[in-house]
Amino acid sequence: MPTARATAWRTWQMTRRAYPWTYAVGTVLPAALTISLAYLGFHAIGDGEVGDDFGTGAASYLAYIAVGATAFQFAVRLILWSAKALITEQRQGTLAALLIAPAGRLPYLLGFTAFAVLSSLVEFLTLGVVLALLGIAVPVASPLGALALVCAVFALSVGLGGLMIAAGEAHISQNTVFIVLGLLCGFTFPRDYLPAPAQWLAEAFPTTAAMDVLHGSLTGGHSFAELAPRLAVCAALTAAYLLLGLAYLPRAEARAVERTY
Repeated sequence: MPTARATAWRTWQMTRRAYPWTYAVGTVLPAALTISLAYLGFHAIGDGEVGDDFGTGAASYLAYIAVGATAFQFAVRLILWSAKALITEQRQGTLAALLIAPAGRLPYLLGFTAFAVLSSLVEFLTLGVVLALLGIAVPVASPLGALALVCAVFALSVGLGGLMIAAGEAHISQNTVFIVLGLLCGFTFPRDYLPAPAQWLAEAFPTTAAMDVLHGSLTGGHSFAELAPRLAVCAALTAAYLLLGLAYLPRAEARAVERTY
């Protein structure tokens, strides 16, 4: 897609020239602190023991936390780039030019997401140093869960981006989404710990099924056949969120123009 490639290249050029390294540190540091605190808590509070929820012992528990904390910060990073792409154009005064440009909105957003995925991978490779220092090993069985998570977060970001430009604000919307996803979707603790209504609500988000696949493929040792039902749920919800988001975008863009002019 020429539009996606051009968008990713433009974003790379802008970021390369004026990218604060403190932003990268601020992105990676929460995951590193979460993993480190889990390690300290496991030894200082848990006395080296873990419940059956996390598998067979210390290795499973710490790998679960490492995967979940990294995945959550990765999801936050993708939302900050993909969902805020349009409102960034709005703030810069270039949204109107973008709306009349002969470029599809989906390729444009895919370009931002491609850049976000690649740049985030480079940043989060530094977490490997933290894992090595703590002696935490994550058995990588398949990239299937990571791909499912990227698609699920992108689908959420499309609709969220429309909501942002329609409302003219980003912080309340994005932070609410971060809290809900972090609490409900099973990133760093099993969803069985939640009350039943919260577990039912979690099933409405594609990231929940994506995290089941990610944890299952990386730390659970599950086969593709065992993960296929949750992968199908993730694919169905991702498609539904994406279609709804794309259908809502034209109305959100019209509302944004009305608010501006």
